[in-house]
Amino acid sequence: MSLQLWSIYALTVFVLSMIPGPCMLLAATHGMQHGVRRTLATTFGAISALILMMLASATGLGALLATSEPAFETLKWIGAAYLVYLGIKTWRTGASELALTPDIARVAGRRPLHRLFGQGFWVAASNPKAIVFFGALFPQFIDPARPQPVQYALLCGTFVTFEVAWQVAYAFGGTRLASWFGRADRGRALNRLSGGLFIGLGLLLSMAQRG
Repeated sequence: MSLQLWSIYALTVFVLSMIPGPCMLLAATHGMQHGVRRTLATTFGAISALILMMLASATGLGALLATSEPAFETLKWIGAAYLVYLGIKTWRTGASELALTPDIARVAGRRPLHRLFGQGFWVAASNPKAIVFFGALFPQFIDPARPQPVQYALLCGTFVTFEVAWQVAYAFGGTRLASWFGRADRGRALNRLSGGLFIGLGLLLSMAQRG
């Protein structure tokens, strides 16, 4: 892979990772609730899922999902159901339970790190179209005349680097808003906004097509 080709890929991934989606929304929400440090567990969960999805696309699962309607539909509906479930759960959470106070560190221990990791993992894994996306994106930047494992590692490493950077940025932005949402009425409004967005994303995912 030439430096010019990698530069085009890096710019593409930089912009794609910046666009708000379920993972970024979760990072911002957890940043408000738990602070940046604990939200790293959420980020690591999401990145773990994305790495598995990139590996799956590299080994041919992306091509399978692109051609198999039943496989794609099954994974799609499971993912959509999880996002809707997460949205309903967030909507119904009381403002006091969200710990949206300036003293985030005092109440951050309410949710264990493994649960934050799990939420990050399942939100990232909820969209099977990502596997199809990786399966379509990566070949555009692979030089067939050069060793492919090294090129795939470079593509995956670049994607992970930008994804982590943007999720941390969203989490940091969330911490800046935590004190403003500390009031009960604002906290409830945030719950309903975040929950509604997750539900909306789940409904959009349920209507997604393979192509």
